[in-house]
Amino acid sequence: MLTGRESLVRLIGKRRKILPDRQSFLLTPPESCKDEIRDGLSSSSSTNGVEICESSKKMDVVEIGRSDSSYVTCPVCGVAVQGSDHELNSHLDVCLTGGGTKRKLKQPTLFQFSFKSSVTKPKDQLDESSNNLGSNNVILPKDEKVKGTVIAKLPVIEDNNDTQCVSPLNSFAKLETREEVKVENLSGEDENPSGDDIIEEKDVDVTLTVPNVVATHEVGGSTDDTSVVIFQTFIVGRKFGEEVDLKIGDTVSFVRDQYNVKDPNAVKVLCTDSGCEKVVGYIPRELARYLSPLIEKNCLVFEVSISALPKRPLDIVPIQVVCQRMTRTDVTESNNHGGSDCGWEDVLHVVECAKNFIPGKRKYQQNFLLLIQEVMKSHQHLFIDEEKLYIESFKSLSDDSQNLFVRLFTRKGPWFRMSNISYQEVTDSQQAVEGLCARGYMCSLESMKEPNGSDIKEVLDVLTVSELRDICSLSHPKKGIYSSRKQELILLLSAAYDDGKCPSLPSMVLDRTGNCIRVSSTAESLFWRVQRLFFLNGEQDLNAFLMVDLGLVKYPAYTCIVHNQIFPSRADLLAYEEALEVAQIMDESLEEDDHVKVKSCMEISDARISSSREAPQSSTPPTMTFHSSFSDSYIYSKVVTLGISYLERERRYEDAIRLLKGLLDRMVCGGRRGYWTLRLSVDLEHLGRLNESLSVAEEGLLDPWVRAGSKMALQRRILRLGKPPRRWKTPNFSDSIKRAIKEVQVLGRPLNCDLGMKNRFYGEDGEQCGVEELALQYYANEGGGWHGVHTESDIWMTIFGLIMWDIIFADIPDVFHTRFQTSPLDFDTDNFYIARKSLIESHLHNIYEGMAEEILITSWESHIGTACRGVNWDRHSLSDLRAAVTCVGGPCLASLCRLLAQDYRSWSSGMPDLFLWRFSGDYKGEAKLVEVKGPRDRLSEQQRAWLLLLMDCGFNAEVCKVSPSAKSV
Repeated sequence: MLTGRESLVRLIGKRRKILPDRQSFLLTPPESCKDEIRDGLSSSSSTNGVEICESSKKMDVVEIGRSDSSYVTCPVCGVAVQGSDHELNSHLDVCLTGGGTKRKLKQPTLFQFSFKSSVTKPKDQLDESSNNLGSNNVILPKDEKVKGTVIAKLPVIEDNNDTQCVSPLNSFAKLETREEVKVENLSGEDENPSGDDIIEEKDVDVTLTVPNVVATHEVGGSTDDTSVVIFQTFIVGRKFGEEVDLKIGDTVSFVRDQYNVKDPNAVKVLCTDSGCEKVVGYIPRELARYLSPLIEKNCLVFEVSISALPKRPLDIVPIQVVCQRMTRTDVTESNNHGGSDCGWEDVLHVVECAKNFIPGKRKYQQNFLLLIQEVMKSHQHLFIDEEKLYIESFKSLSDDSQNLFVRLFTRKGPWFRMSNISYQEVTDSQQAVEGLCARGYMCSLESMKEPNGSDIKEVLDVLTVSELRDICSLSHPKKGIYSSRKQELILLLSAAYDDGKCPSLPSMVLDRTGNCIRVSSTAESLFWRVQRLFFLNGEQDLNAFLMVDLGLVKYPAYTCIVHNQIFPSRADLLAYEEALEVAQIMDESLEEDDHVKVKSCMEISDARISSSREAPQSSTPPTMTFHSSFSDSYIYSKVVTLGISYLERERRYEDAIRLLKGLLDRMVCGGRRGYWTLRLSVDLEHLGRLNESLSVAEEGLLDPWVRAGSKMALQRRILRLGKPPRRWKTPNFSDSIKRAIKEVQVLGRPLNCDLGMKNRFYGEDGEQCGVEELALQYYANEGGGWHGVHTESDIWMTIFGLIMWDIIFADIPDVFHTRFQTSPLDFDTDNFYIARKSLIESHLHNIYEGMAEEILITSWESHIGTACRGVNWDRHSLSDLRAAVTCVGGPCLASLCRLLAQDYRSWSSGMPDLFLWRFSGDYKGEAKLVEVKGPRDRLSEQQRAWLLLLMDCGFNAEVCKVSPSAKSV
């Protein structure tokens, strides 16, 4: 794999189904456009405050593939603006929010982390807060269709195609004219086709609680004189209960189910009216989290009764709970029997949690609504009013429509046969699809008069091979079709449709598939953005909620303190999204081996970095750089880095050198500067420019961002290239890097000696093994009775994560933005150590003094099973970890932890293969780290840097070289 490919794939995450600007990137030559945009904006006059729906009637339709030399006139301010999508949308953002009668968009008050059990607001406050999300009232002109409207990042579908993939403005214009379109009933409880709900839940806040996130609960009102609270909740999980004949008014009781393997806080609901206890079901998990400890403390009295009956046997059952605080006498008696007092505020938390439970909604539906709610609350400054209205209107859809949309949104698609859509929770799929199409969330194939070639190619993918062969035989009657490969048949048919040889292809497909639907491009783009803003990466999606709900993943507890937004402005977000599109096109092009697209992506990325608005920074590493990973220039640098590897593979060193010099000139800080400098020096040597190669290496050593293995490699290059007559003076680092590393020779009987294959040997027991296992056997027997594991960096990252747990998840501003993080955002940056220096040094002092094992045991017992970056719970036992910290010793371990805290990115890989230890009585021991090399292996620069550094820190480190024995040769 090319260098940088894996990193780029992780950054992209799951590929987007629709890339709005794909054609623009491929057809438009890259230009340095951002400076021109700023010049145009600075010369623009104040806006007239014209509404989008008014101005769009005057606006010309802008083609995506229009060259940069074409200009259009802005209907708001009258300034000539370049006609490409990004420039025009960015200009409109400024115009439409610059003043006049249109309310200026403002950044919301930064939330004190909404991943907490929030207090449900009264209806008037809820309505007020909903209105504050943006302009929820849009007045549309009667009998006028809005065409050619350019909304930033919203793909515009014209009415003349007569499709159901309408833009949000068109969708609402068709639904209501000369009326205010309002997003009310945010809970989405306007209808319930599934019949799961008995009680109407109006104005319900969709805030759910997550037990792993520390939150400060707001409890209103005094509780001094309150001793009774009444709240409504539901019995869920009926399928896990017994068959019980329930009646309205029947009393039930709560019993903690502490042996429940899925949820240790589970609370069972028992029915005792029949004379024997029967399990009816459970209370909701979010409620049980708070209620279970109160039941265990035995300081409350609960009176629970059935308030309504379900329509179906396994539906949820509404109940009324009367919670009464015990009298002081009762509490005293309870305490004498081992009970303890409980705060009345905990009871009020239970009440608020009960209010937040939405009956009748599937878990994934609740999670999707929660995702929308929190993004619109925290990042509303990144959306224009029409986008907010479009997103918020999703909550007013029926449960069937919401469930179906979420199901299809999370599937690969993009097209789906209506005949194959069947979900138990969707009672009427056809009606759900009609509702989604009417609002612009779905598109149907049968409504398209003339589908384009890309749509047809995607729809053909839902056909079977036999169906494709049938269509091919009809469209090519004189040509025998013998291929049985699906992709070949699809290419043949799509090419025929594009050439006009088979205009009836859409109808032929419909005859076999029936109607097909897909998520509209508008919905796909907007909800992809919402999901990206929620998780801040492309690898996580709604499945992260599911993993937590099932108890398969547990995220650490931390406090989110947000002072600065990841994306300060909408322009920053749009630039970031465009950069991600280029990165995905680059990845796809490499997969398809499309050299033209790869070159285009490299040129675009290089041009965007050249026109970056970032001000030059000093050579001193800045204190806060972790937000830079969410900038467009960061992604473009990843694309260019991958492109350099591609050019080097093609031996196009001149082009690679040009790109490397550009990166080093413009990206003045970053973790890849060491790699870029090294590759520039190497490529110059390939072209015979040795003096320049040497100068580049020497200058690289002065760069504070050149570290670890890259620095070692540059030093070794300087010693090799800097011999007389090029250089007469020996560098002062010469003696340091020339230090001898102890080597041990081990002979073995090889199984294979073929080049390019992994070395395999016969072990002492006659079984096949690798060089690392053979070395472990040697050290266990002939080497001196060492115990050991083949772990590389894994065991040390685990020890670092456990010992430094409280430091990693300390209350530092702006490093935790989501509930699904396994490390702070600055973990890979210098800011991690700088922002926590006093905490880290105090903690390292304790480690130095020999408290590491105690800290390790406490952290293991407190956080076992909790996800943390670098911590591998399954691979290492507590006994192995304790042996490691004990035998290594406090001083060495403190030095290692300080190194990782200061620069985790550079030193988190490349550690020696084996960790060995042995005890010598009185619980004292010694440790050794060994790098194992086969017959044809050699140390990498990163491994050499680690070994020398470990020797400096006082570790016992060596290299074990495994060679074939003389008898086996």
